[in-house]
Amino acid sequence: MARTADPYLDTDVIDARAPRFNQIVVGSVTLAALLTGAWPLATLIGLQLAVGLTFGRKFCLACVFYFEVVQPRIGEGPIEDARPPRFANIVGSIFLGAATLAFVTGLTTIGWVLTGMVSALAFLAAITGFCLGCEMYKLGAHIRGIKAGDIMRLDLAELGATNTDQIVVQFTHPLCTDCHEVERKLTSDGHRLVLVDVSKRPDLARKYQVGVVPTALSVGADGAVLARLA
Repeated sequence: MARTADPYLDTDVIDARAPRFNQIVVGSVTLAALLTGAWPLATLIGLQLAVGLTFGRKFCLACVFYFEVVQPRIGEGPIEDARPPRFANIVGSIFLGAATLAFVTGLTTIGWVLTGMVSALAFLAAITGFCLGCEMYKLGAHIRGIKAGDIMRLDLAELGATNTDQIVVQFTHPLCTDCHEVERKLTSDGHRLVLVDVSKRPDLARKYQVGVVPTALSVGADGAVLARLA
């Protein structure tokens, strides 16, 4: 199967189906812990999340199974920014770590509540696509970053803009499916685009606090941000 993104090298993006598969695994294991009373199962899946986050996808068993067994059979899904689902995994790992601490110290009720929350949210994300941890990340990125209507400026020369007319600056990634869709729509609407590849210019993404791609900003000739388009 030809892949757009290498799952182990292109770690700033991910097949959108992979996080949902991982949520199925997390939800199933934590549900099994709830039904059997075997709280160490919650500890093990929390530890697995932590190991994968620390050492990479090759050490995430659910990720490896998806990329090596499932993806070759169903094909590659849409490619998206990997940061929101990664943050969701961090939240899940923290909750399960706190649950383990609660179990060890005898606070079993708290432990089961935390485990149940992880299980419910994991199945919610897997079934509906609504990932609370991802939305938390995006909200935090929006609060930290550039908001629609803010009066602030971008250094157009630094971004590679050579004209003085109103333009749209789109922070993008070459493997991001949504980025390509936004780019096509903006182009068809007649906007002049200046693309900033965050994989090549992470310094600009950090400078302008771009927390998620695609991010598209309408910018005036003087560099003032006029509106957020995506």
